[in-house]
Amino acid sequence: MTLLSVTISTTAPSTPIRLAIVNDYSVVLAGLHAMLEPYRDRIAVIELDANMAVAQDVDLVLYDTFARPEPDFAELRLLAANPHARRVVVFSWSADPKLIELALSLGAAGYLSKTSSAPEIVEALEAVVAGDTVTTPRPGRLQRNPRLSWPGQSDELTARESEVLALITQGKTNAEICGLLHLSINTIKGNIRTAYRKIGASNRVEAVLWGTDNGMRPDQERIRIWSVPEQTGATEEAPNRR
Repeated sequence: MTLLSVTISTTAPSTPIRLAIVNDYSVVLAGLHAMLEPYRDRIAVIELDANMAVAQDVDLVLYDTFARPEPDFAELRLLAANPHARRVVVFSWSADPKLIELALSLGAAGYLSKTSSAPEIVEALEAVVAGDTVTTPRPGRLQRNPRLSWPGQSDELTARESEVLALITQGKTNAEICGLLHLSINTIKGNIRTAYRKIGASNRVEAVLWGTDNGMRPDQERIRIWSVPEQTGATEEAPNRR
């Protein structure tokens, strides 16, 4: 297995990589799609709609982990086993070595940091398609990537605060959020305090109500359609779902 760092140099494929972006939040999907759009000659996003069954084979699934509540990466295992996907790459804010090791052990062919620039992401995906196992974690404090989107961004929530609020909206306790995000309880409490201040919430009930009204409830349809082991076969006439 070859592990590459963020410094990747690879020859672009002659045809665009067929990419599916997987996440339960439409705003997250739209932001990542927009970030990759200038590179459509190298990356063709063909699977983005959460309301249609998977009917096309793809070279890669880019699995965005925003506010995902599965600590055992059950969804990643399902994605890696899906016959329509040749490879799966995790896209996450967390660069925890244990999470990276777990993701690779469950079938991921790469683990990319959300602090990566668009050119770095494209080059990493091309390296994965070429057969490499790529990791691009960046240690240190969470960095803002202005090209990505998340729920509550217009209310000045940081990506981490948004993720914490999304998990609260899903009914997770502080202890559960610590385990899911691999952060200390003090860090989680700090994010909650600043997030509450920004949205004008004084308690958890108000935070859940705000989250429900502002896109913090996930649409589980996106993951579900990729978890079905047998799907309708792809054909040349299958619609492009960008």
